[in-house]
Amino acid sequence: MLTQTSISAPATGPPPFTERRYVLTLIFVTSLFMLWGVGVTMGDILNKHFQEVLHVSKADSALVQLSIFGAYFVMGLPAGWFMKRFGYQKGVLLGLGLYAAGAFLMVPAATALSFGYLRIALFVLACGLATLEAVAHPFLDGLGNLHSSDRRINFAHAINGIGAVSGPLIGGYFVLRGTHATGDLTSVKVLYGLIGAVVGSIGLAFFFVKVPPLIDEPALGTAEDPTDLAADKKLFQHTHFVWACVAQLFNTAAQGGTWAYFINYGTDYMGLKPGPAIQGFWQAGTLFSRTVGLVPGLPHLANDVAAYFFSLSLVGMMLGRFLGTYLMKFIAPNRLLATVAVANIGMCLLVAQHWGWVSFGALIALNFFFSIMFPTIYSLGLKDLGRHKQLASSFIVMGVVGAALFPRFVMGPVADVSVAHAYYLPIICYVVVFLYGAKFYKVQRN
Repeated sequence: MLTQTSISAPATGPPPFTERRYVLTLIFVTSLFMLWGVGVTMGDILNKHFQEVLHVSKADSALVQLSIFGAYFVMGLPAGWFMKRFGYQKGVLLGLGLYAAGAFLMVPAATALSFGYLRIALFVLACGLATLEAVAHPFLDGLGNLHSSDRRINFAHAINGIGAVSGPLIGGYFVLRGTHATGDLTSVKVLYGLIGAVVGSIGLAFFFVKVPPLIDEPALGTAEDPTDLAADKKLFQHTHFVWACVAQLFNTAAQGGTWAYFINYGTDYMGLKPGPAIQGFWQAGTLFSRTVGLVPGLPHLANDVAAYFFSLSLVGMMLGRFLGTYLMKFIAPNRLLATVAVANIGMCLLVAQHWGWVSFGALIALNFFFSIMFPTIYSLGLKDLGRHKQLASSFIVMGVVGAALFPRFVMGPVADVSVAHAYYLPIICYVVVFLYGAKFYKVQRN
């Protein structure tokens, strides 16, 4: 059994990021974050494509998010039970298998031009994403000193940002570019067939990886270690974990809504003149965009160009996570979380005004500021849970259902009238995230 000294923080300086024996496993687990970054952000590209090819409304197209993020709610607990019984590695293989199966199912669904069948295929794919997410976070937690888990999780989510950036770029090129944006879903069939093949190949490779024993808090849930806070408390008696579930629900609601209508915002507003108060900003932005060839003669951004701006915003999210990983060596994660929540309240207020490039720049900046939110809420919620950690991970993953409900049922009806004004609504979500970072993150010691 591991001793307490084997997981305690060093006397001086930050704890090591990981250990040499975990490097290969860490590379594979971190790559999973990139894979589900592609899978999630691709859904936001499909929103606009389905509006045009299948003739669905903005609000109904958000059923794509309901299918993807609703799977997180359905699959969260089964994934936790599976990994608790069969281990992390088999949990990863299950997730990759479902991911690949869902991608391959997109091919016949696209052939049938059926919005319902497409959503079923996306649901299966997202069950794989949910399984990977439920398994990967506690898996990372055990791949090194437990006191450096915040940094490992934020670093992995920075790599997730590479996948998130790639999703809109790939989707914009294959799905929304030129004639691909009309007529049929041939490009969707080709794209998801390739994704299924890649994911299946990675799963086959991971099957042969030998995972070393982990540094894991469940080993502390024994009579020999009276310091284990989880030994005598039930999971939902840990208030910091309960509030992490709530904060994650609202955080993913804001994130899902921001992404779902990003391309609509670009195509609806960019190119229209704002009020006289910021004419100078608008003219400068228009001059720049025409100089670099982004909007050559178009009254609005084209679909694929808006998708590329979406990808640019996700570059900001990736950079924000790398920066956040570094800053957490000096700034408490909860304080950083509260700070970026306040910043995003300001960004939403700017976006809702639809002041041309000023507001569009704020929309792009939203991703930079909520970059650390998901991984930080996750890592704070898993603190000191000992034997409850795997099940707790599943419940926090279930909070992703916020991204399924908020775009369709809260932002959707407003977006059908005014996409810009729909961005007032995520402010409520960021207030909740701020409260968690400022107060409710604290582990109760009694």
